Amino acid sequence: MEKKISDKVISRLTLYHCILDDYIVDNIEFISSKQIATLLKIDDSQVRKDINILNNSGKCRVGYIVKELKKSIEKTLGFAKKKNAFIIGAGNLGMALAKYDNFTNYGLNIIALFDNDKKKIGGTINYKMVLDIEKLPNLARKTNVDIAILTVPKAFAQSTADFLVKANIKYIWNFAPVVLNVPDDVQVWNENLMGNFLQFTYNI
Repeated sequence: MEKKISDKVISRLTLYHCILDDYIVDNIEFISSKQIATLLKIDDSQVRKDINILNNSGKCRVGYIVKELKKSIEKTLGFAKKKNAFIIGAGNLGMALAKYDNFTNYGLNIIALFDNDKKKIGGTINYKMVLDIEKLPNLARKTNVDIAILTVPKAFAQSTADFLVKANIKYIWNFAPVVLNVPDDVQVWNENLMGNFLQFTYNI
């Protein structure tokens, strides 16, 4: 990415991208900021401000060209740049993520899953091998993978993260409900599933 874009804007742009995908499927050529805002229940001016970052100008009284806006989002967020990654933990969540084919649309390519359960090692999930966790450092070096998606149980999250750091993994997408202690040169993105759920249900 050429520009530093905030996490909140990135999140909204990915939602815009989903809407644009649907418009393309429905053969709709144009979309307005108001239509996007209405679908997401946000302010129209916010949508225009976000799209302005893309240097994509709409047409007066018509809106934005759907295909061009979609390409602008993909270029700005780096969808075209393939990012290889490992899934660590072949449990229910790890398997679900491995089966999610839409990751490839956003440039994320899952190479393999890793686990220490002998019953799972050697199997395949969505054409991806489940390998012994001990083989990760060697495969990471050979494939230059430095991204790991961590889906292990809470009790094993920190020790697994320590193992990943030693294997020169620099980016960890953490689904385990624990705050990881990692060196300053390792970036962690915590996917707080329960926190998101509680935010959603707080006023129910």
